[in-house]
Amino acid sequence: MEDKSHLLPYARRNDFHTGRATELSGRDKRFYRLLEIAPGAASWVTLIGVVLASIYAPFFAAYFIIAFAMYWVLKTAFLSWHLRYNWRRLRYHMKIDWSAMVERFTYDHLYHVVILPFYQESEEIVNATLESLAAARYDKKSIIVVLATEARAGESAQKTAAHMHAKWGSAFGNFLVTTHPGDIAGEVAGKGSNASWAAEEVRTKILDPHGIRYNHVIVSIFDIDTVIYPDYFNCLIWHYMTAEEPLKSSFQPVPVFNNNIWEASALARVVAMSSTFWEMVQQERPERMATFSSHAVSFQALYEVGYWQRNMVSEDSRIFWNLLIANNGHYTVIPLSYPVSMDANAAPSVWGTIKNIYKQHRRWTYGVENLSYIIYHFTKNKSIPLRQRIRLGLQQAEGYWSLVTNPIMLFILGWAPIFLGSQEFHQTVLSYNLPIIVRDLLIIAMFGLVISSIISLTMLPPRPKDKSRLRYVVMAVQWVLVPATMIIFSAIPGLDSQTRLMLGKYMGFWVTPKTR
Repeated sequence: MEDKSHLLPYARRNDFHTGRATELSGRDKRFYRLLEIAPGAASWVTLIGVVLASIYAPFFAAYFIIAFAMYWVLKTAFLSWHLRYNWRRLRYHMKIDWSAMVERFTYDHLYHVVILPFYQESEEIVNATLESLAAARYDKKSIIVVLATEARAGESAQKTAAHMHAKWGSAFGNFLVTTHPGDIAGEVAGKGSNASWAAEEVRTKILDPHGIRYNHVIVSIFDIDTVIYPDYFNCLIWHYMTAEEPLKSSFQPVPVFNNNIWEASALARVVAMSSTFWEMVQQERPERMATFSSHAVSFQALYEVGYWQRNMVSEDSRIFWNLLIANNGHYTVIPLSYPVSMDANAAPSVWGTIKNIYKQHRRWTYGVENLSYIIYHFTKNKSIPLRQRIRLGLQQAEGYWSLVTNPIMLFILGWAPIFLGSQEFHQTVLSYNLPIIVRDLLIIAMFGLVISSIISLTMLPPRPKDKSRLRYVVMAVQWVLVPATMIIFSAIPGLDSQTRLMLGKYMGFWVTPKTR
């Protein structure tokens, strides 16, 4: 198929696969480096500023904290409303007979490529994913499965891939095992570089030899632990066929981290379900969405931008920004409000679980590297409408800032004026009432956890026979851990990521261990 990069004027004029400031030179390098510094600097200035204000301007700090707590109550209510609405939508979509819904379309010309980047996960995990694909209510002859292995994973990974190919190869239209070399210059070892290698292998070994048009191929990029529900492909086809411009759209299911939820600890369950809930909230705000983890996109769109970015950590969201910038702002994410199941981050020991969750969320929050990329290219590509550039820039900046600062200001610094304020401040009525007001406002905000608790119970898979019914009580009460998890597994790893980026200590890709 012919190269269609000429359709992307910005892509032709600029290299939009920049990963960090060190890959630029001159004025561009200095500007990009300033943008990398900005998020961490803003977060640190905010947190230090609250402490200093508590010491030198305690009255101002107290009123600010009260106003911020009131804002948090309103924000919690707003997010809880979106969560409840998407929960109802998701349950409705789970009941729909999607195979009947797509009967009115002609889609037998479309192929599905499922790319499964694979490192050293157990055969049990890989097999469960392939088993779910084979059980899909869809014509499997239209599905091309790609088990994308890493050369650096060693011989055991190759043996697992060979075994899976022998077991499942005949269940699909095609089954390709690829091996990504580990010594390609300029790449960051991780999911993005592996997936891009696999996509090009699909193009040269399957699509081109069989004359399959790129715009007739939908690519689902899944984490290796992704277990699909039976109607995933039918749901995807319906949204693809009804999309206004499917070739300029990505399609995002809801990641539900419940494959091993009954075996995971309370801490792992709360963090996992909180991540699911955030993605459900985002499904109700598609104008703020970027792709995350498992998602789908046209092969033609991928080919035009050179597939996923190979030199960075957060490739799952960066591909959306690559496509949006390359298409001059004319690109969107379509929420499916349909789930795919994934693993909660759990380890054999409590300390191992804490360490793994922290590292995973530090990798996720390192998505802040996208902010410098977005703003840099927004200043270069004037074909994107100015209003859109301003809106997206401010949304992303506010999101990364609040991720770090809000939990710390609420649960740690909210009482700072009491401990750090002057003697004059301690003698005032405001000093006496401040902790009471903040406490009462946070209690009101905590009612949102009741909604979270109820919804989480409805999304559990069937209870294993060896698990007591009392576990449901534990799973309801476990949501009292949320204030702590927000700080330990959201704010602190977020601040860690932003500080590393600010100091130019660029992170590599960390593969989350899968334990069942």
